[in-house]
Amino acid sequence: MPVIPRPVEFSLPARVTNAALVRDGSALVLRAVIEGQFEPGYLAVTWYDDARALGTDSVYLDASGREATFRLDAPEPGAYRATLSFGGTLLRQVELYEVQP
Repeated sequence: MPVIPRPVEFSLPARVTNAALVRDGSALVLRAVIEGQFEPGYLAVTWYDDARALGTDSVYLDASGREATFRLDAPEPGAYRATLSFGGTLLRQVELYEVQP
């Protein structure tokens, strides 16, 4: 038995390390950065105003492109949420409350 055990090998799953939902004029802008090891695939966003789904979008990410920016035309103030998923796994929800939900 070795005196010092071998290091444990592990890999962290894909995760969102930075995400922000902001208003830019009449649009909502969501920026996200994905970290960790992952197979190339689509980062998907689903937009909501309160409980009402507004739409979806996706962008292809691989090791050379880990950042994504999404835009949604939303001229009216609302209680906005966006969920980010990668490979069918929900990673993060971000919110922008301009009115009470």
